[in-house]
Amino acid sequence: MNADIGFVLICAALVFFMTPGLAYFYGGLVRKKNVVNTMMSSIFIIGTAIVMWVLFGYSLSFAPTDNGIIGDFRWLGLEGVSLEEGYTESSAIPNMVFCAFQMMFAIITPALITGATAGRMKFKSLVIFIVCWTIIVYYPLAHMVWGIGGLLGLDGLGALDFAGGDVVHISSGISALVLCILLGKRCDYDHAAYRIHNIPTVVIGASLLMFGWFGFNAGSALEANGQAAHAFMTTATSAGAALISWMICDVIHNGKPTLIGACTGMVAGLVGITPGAGFVPIWAAVIIGLTTSPVCYIMISYGKKKFGFDDALDAFSCHGTGGIWGGILTGIFAKESVGGYAGLIEGDFAQFGAQIIGILITVVIAVVGTLICYFIAKALSGGSIRVETKEEILGLDVTQHGESAYPSFNGLE
Repeated sequence: MNADIGFVLICAALVFFMTPGLAYFYGGLVRKKNVVNTMMSSIFIIGTAIVMWVLFGYSLSFAPTDNGIIGDFRWLGLEGVSLEEGYTESSAIPNMVFCAFQMMFAIITPALITGATAGRMKFKSLVIFIVCWTIIVYYPLAHMVWGIGGLLGLDGLGALDFAGGDVVHISSGISALVLCILLGKRCDYDHAAYRIHNIPTVVIGASLLMFGWFGFNAGSALEANGQAAHAFMTTATSAGAALISWMICDVIHNGKPTLIGACTGMVAGLVGITPGAGFVPIWAAVIIGLTTSPVCYIMISYGKKKFGFDDALDAFSCHGTGGIWGGILTGIFAKESVGGYAGLIEGDFAQFGAQIIGILITVVIAVVGTLICYFIAKALSGGSIRVETKEEILGLDVTQHGESAYPSFNGLE
């Protein structure tokens, strides 16, 4: 057990590292005038999500109940969370270790949403929205998919989600789409001079995300075993294949491979493999990676223009789209000899159907929950969650925080 405890705690630390990595990744993609605000949008969640998790979040997410939707309040303040007994009878780690690992997921998930709202949302409104969304969307979904007796998970519908396809990526991606539509486009959305301001920062952020993702997926085995090693390898394989296929898409579409594209493809591949990392064979991870990038690429290059939504940093186009695609492919490629569950390639149509239904229910929960959170934030923000046009033009770093990422910088780019 001690080895399992050490392994999962190290993985928890790796998952934590993903949120600062996301701050770098998103921060490098925006204009100079919005770097502080964009990075702060991820960093403030570290404190907020941890305190919420300790006070009531873990209890609502994982306390066993009969309703299958949400936990009760038995573990408020983590009172009664055992340092010796596992979350389930078969668990190889104490309940408190499981709690620590899951806490890191509760931090990174809402932070993903902020990529869609970059450059135009009041920081106060964002804080209110994230708090409400975590309670209304994330905690119930975590319980339904991973909690004892959960409605969507193995105790219920039977949908497979090894490390967060439904709970993390689809929920945050769909919510990001709804929220950016409600916010409206940035005032300079069509500005021809818009440029990503710091590509090296994007590379650092993407690399930190992949580094942490090994803990994200391998750690979801919840013990130091062969399935953890398998999830580690499928994670690396899908990310590598997706990076290559994104470069190919870049060459076909633009004539040249780009560093931003390679980083985005790597992240897309990580998203795509997440739901099936411990369930699909390694050869299937190659297919998942190779196909996830084109699907996300099409959404970014054509979907946003076709449907007219301003998903600023492609939170939906990458996480929502990639999560849905990965969830579907998990239902196709899951192999009983790998993770104990058979998919469509082994003739299990029921498992494939469970994946589709699980994805659809997740989408509905995310849409409805986001609408509720939006109207709560709007009501508590004086009737609007969007900054004034003048503030948007000046940049949110100065208007929302009184700071500048680059003190010598005086322009508006």
